[in-house]
Amino acid sequence: MEPQGGSGVDWIPRAPEPGPSLSTLLSELPSSATVRYRGPGVPPWGDPEPPLEQRGQESLSQRKTAPGTSPEEPPESHVLRELPWPIDAKRLLWKLQARRPTKPVSGIRGSKGTLLLGRTWAHLAGAPKMLVPWRNILTKIGGQYGAGTESYFGLLRFLLGLNILGALFQGVLTLLPLLLLGPIPGPPSSKHCGPYNPVPKGLIDYPMYLTNLLSGEGHLEWSPLFYGFYPVELTGGTFQLPVAYLLSTFVSGLLCLFLILRRSVSGLKQTLLSESGALTSYSHRVFSAWDFGLQGTGPVELRRRAIRYELQVELEEDLMRKRAKARTGAQWVGLWVARIMLNLLVLALLAAAFYGVYWATDPYKNLQEDPVVQATPMLKLLVAYLPSIFISTANLVLPSVFTLITSLEGYRRSRQVLLILLRTVFLRLASLVVLLVSLWNQITCQGNPKAEACNTCGYDYSKLPCWETRVGQEMYRLLLFDLLTCLAVPLLVQFPRKLLGGMCGGRLGRLVGTMEFQVPEEVLGLVYGQTLVWVGGFYCPLLALLNTAKLLLTFYLKKFTLFAFFSPAPRTFRASTANFFFPLVLLLGLAISAVPVLYGIFVIPPSRLCGPFRGQPNIWAAVPNAIQGLSRTARDFLFFLGTLSFAVPLMLVSSVLMVYTLTLASSYGRLVSKLKGHLQMESESKVLLAQRIVQLSEKERDL
Repeated sequence: MEPQGGSGVDWIPRAPEPGPSLSTLLSELPSSATVRYRGPGVPPWGDPEPPLEQRGQESLSQRKTAPGTSPEEPPESHVLRELPWPIDAKRLLWKLQARRPTKPVSGIRGSKGTLLLGRTWAHLAGAPKMLVPWRNILTKIGGQYGAGTESYFGLLRFLLGLNILGALFQGVLTLLPLLLLGPIPGPPSSKHCGPYNPVPKGLIDYPMYLTNLLSGEGHLEWSPLFYGFYPVELTGGTFQLPVAYLLSTFVSGLLCLFLILRRSVSGLKQTLLSESGALTSYSHRVFSAWDFGLQGTGPVELRRRAIRYELQVELEEDLMRKRAKARTGAQWVGLWVARIMLNLLVLALLAAAFYGVYWATDPYKNLQEDPVVQATPMLKLLVAYLPSIFISTANLVLPSVFTLITSLEGYRRSRQVLLILLRTVFLRLASLVVLLVSLWNQITCQGNPKAEACNTCGYDYSKLPCWETRVGQEMYRLLLFDLLTCLAVPLLVQFPRKLLGGMCGGRLGRLVGTMEFQVPEEVLGLVYGQTLVWVGGFYCPLLALLNTAKLLLTFYLKKFTLFAFFSPAPRTFRASTANFFFPLVLLLGLAISAVPVLYGIFVIPPSRLCGPFRGQPNIWAAVPNAIQGLSRTARDFLFFLGTLSFAVPLMLVSSVLMVYTLTLASSYGRLVSKLKGHLQMESESKVLLAQRIVQLSEKERDL
């Protein structure tokens, strides 16, 4: 019997039709539609895209049928490049706007001069980016060798700019007035706290000229290269050369501090973003890291390699985290015991290196006063270069040992890079500190100004009649030997190794010939050289100019060796770590170098026979003496700046501003955390809502 009101097949039970899937419901949500929107004339993500010509014809036909009614057209006030659209959509809109007849604009806004001025201003606004040196070279290096290697060359370019600015300040404030106003000073003739006559007499042969060039002695010692050459006053007595000398040092130092802080703050932002997890997801690398403005196969391939390196770093970090979580308690105990033993080995190596540097400075003058050394120019030059040789040898050998030790400690790649940097920077800067302490002992009679040798002039004038020039000579020799080391390593180590690797086949050839660019060691080499400039810039005013030439030569030499000898590293590190930690190491070097310079300015008496501060109780005394020559109002104002009446309110205002800034940053941080929580709750609510909809739809179809 058939049921009433229906055919015979209506009552037959059928399988429930499948309801919409979860992904389908999520794609229909308004938020998903907004994300999938890609601009006018471009289909959403996931839909097949027609050819560009067909899309242009369809959009043009739509505009002809309904002109001026398209809701996808942006307002006229919007600039095309500011729209959040892909390149295809922007090109399509640009073609459509070019085909539309333009309306004449009256007044000043539509004049040809205004349009030409706007275009010229746009070109000038983009000119600073075009003037950045080596921009294309750094992009190529980053694409082939990773962002870490690119950050090294970026730091080298940054230091080159710092040295150019420092050389300009020194040249304009000290050297140029000396050459223009004169007279060129001659050797000192006073017998008080002397004698001191560095200019050699008689004929000088070529080997002696070469020795003087390498050691900074002889004719080079009495030249604008060193502190002792500059006189107390110039012709006319109106230009205060001592004040200008101090001003150039302080201005260049403060400018370096400001620029390094600015660079480190920008790197800190990238580091915080990368470490917070907001930018380290793989979806960000895949969907948001591509530059749609790239044209040509070369830039596209470089960008692909850069993204691949970033993904490789993320995968390595995740793998190391998983291994760390899987360790047992016994494994952690064994790992920490191994780390403690390896750190003790590192401390022993550092102690041996520091003792070698202290011995090489020859604190008791046993080697320099030896008759055989005094009679042989080459032995004398070798003894003078002993500190440079020991420091450079330790800096060349120990970083490789530190890299091997750090690889055995079980840290992830980013942590290994930081440890290598910390140990290497401690080695380099502490070796320099040991050298400065040894020089301080020689200058101040082991810190005892009442000693017989230092009682007359406040320093040991019998051994160091012009101690400022001696410090400048040490920094000059260290910088010169560092340059010679940079030239010798590619020629004597890297090239023979690459040649031997090409001659030998198999695994042995790959092991010998494959070299990786060690970014931490190279970066610390740059920081070490710049620290030498900051320490010796006051005592050797042209040291910044010499370092500028050194950095230029180093850039092209490292670029050549990178592409000729080195292979891309299979293990890289984040560029955000480099962009923050490298300026931080520079700040550390600047702080360490400021201590001996300020101590020499405020505490140690200047030399009585050389330099622009001779006859003063200390170098800083030239500033109050210069202020005394000003008008009464200016003198009172400048002296007021050095009193507690000005310092205490300034500190109070600075403290209030600092507390306000910290409070504001804390409130912003809490607000960001709340917004992140709201976003997470919104996403979870949408997922739960979609799941509930799917369940209800399946129940309705079952009924």
